Amino acid sequence: MANLITLSRLLLLIVVVAVAYYGSALAQLFNVALLIFVFVTDGLDGYVARKRNETSVFGAMFDIAGDRIVELTMWVVLTDLAYFTTNIHMIPIWVPLVFVIRGTVVDTIRANQVTTAGMSPFAAIRGPVGQWIVGGKFMRIFYAVLKAHAFCWLLLIRPLPELLPSFWANWSWLLTGIGDTFVYLSVAICVVRALPVVGEFVYQERDSLLPGFGDSNADS
Repeated sequence: MANLITLSRLLLLIVVVAVAYYGSALAQLFNVALLIFVFVTDGLDGYVARKRNETSVFGAMFDIAGDRIVELTMWVVLTDLAYFTTNIHMIPIWVPLVFVIRGTVVDTIRANQVTTAGMSPFAAIRGPVGQWIVGGKFMRIFYAVLKAHAFCWLLLIRPLPELLPSFWANWSWLLTGIGDTFVYLSVAICVVRALPVVGEFVYQERDSLLPGFGDSNADS
């Protein structure tokens, strides 16, 4: 059941993207509510899995994959849409690239750890600080809510030049500034949460990644 909820999120994401590109200005406004529902179901699948005792390594990885698909799709779509929308502040192309690179690196490391050690995706981090940053409930919720605010806000302001032109003319600087704050905070947290995963992996695999590194440390 939990995996079906995750799959339904991805199908609903297709609808969100279609409306964002082809919907009227009013439809794009209501599209924000649809995207909020996508994020609400993100927490629902984990709750259902625990409630029905359906937790598994596959379910955890599938949930992470679903989150990654939603995240990367929205960054790419919103960046692409900005180039075709007048009077809307553009998202720099490096923003989605940061999330693509970070997601690829971190997920590759997690897949390796799950395959070789049978660990759950968040159990591989050993340091207490890293566990809090990567796997801690507060940080995971904060990061998810921050990205949700960024995506929903950027979708929300997109139809405003057409729906409320005078309001947009007076307040666009503030609305786009709020959007920038959400975007760049999301980027910062994205990078910070990747550092413990990459750092511990490099340390654990230092002998194969950096031949002679351990020997030189021992000699000193």
